[in-house]
Amino acid sequence: MAETNVHVQLRQRKDYQFDIHFGGTVPAIMGDEPAPLGAGMGPSPMQLLAAAVGNCLSDSLLFALRKFKQAPEPIHTDVVAQVGRNAEGRLRVLQIRAVLTLGVPAAALEHLQRVLDTFEAYCTVTQSVGQGIPVAVEVFDSLQVRLK
Repeated sequence: MAETNVHVQLRQRKDYQFDIHFGGTVPAIMGDEPAPLGAGMGPSPMQLLAAAVGNCLSDSLLFALRKFKQAPEPIHTDVVAQVGRNAEGRLRVLQIRAVLTLGVPAAALEHLQRVLDTFEAYCTVTQSVGQGIPVAVEVFDSLQVRLK
């Protein structure tokens, strides 16, 4: 992918609710803080961060497997962002844990170990976020065998 800028626009609806516009044909979503600040009517910024990490990892794993003409679908990803206080007492995302589960047994996929060894390095969001927040990644197959 060529170097480019990604542009999103946020427009305040009311209080902590913002419409997030991505441009083109991508539908806007509304972000909102959970109570007591907001009403929890949309994903919070922390949820959007966790979703971005999980989505990027899932895409990267799928792309790498498809390069070898493999079909791992459906991939299921669970992401947990641990939120706590830093040394100054401010809320921060302290770490992110992503668990990716393939939709097929590992034995059904060729070149799997090669993919597992490299797919994270190509995940733009996770590699960028990981420079400031520890990101742990685990991969399981459909039989719940841990692969990574």
